[in-house]
Amino acid sequence: MFEDQPQSEIDARLSADPQFKKLYDQHRKLNKKCMDASLGVLGVDDVTLGQMKREKLLAKQQLLRMYESSSPVH
Repeated sequence: MFEDQPQSEIDARLSADPQFKKLYDQHRKLNKKCMDASLGVLGVDDVTLGQMKREKLLAKQQLLRMYESSSPVH
């Protein structure tokens, strides 16, 4: 998700901001569940998978907004 950002900046944000860390962890868990469902490892119906994907996207959007609002302008 933050492939273009230095990992040190992400790690610092995760350590300093509990809300960011909670959302980041939530996104990671949802991402894993979606991948498992797509691979057939996790048995969920299409409606549930769609809901998980929407939740994951919302978490990602919130994380990006939080990150961008705290990042210095270059």
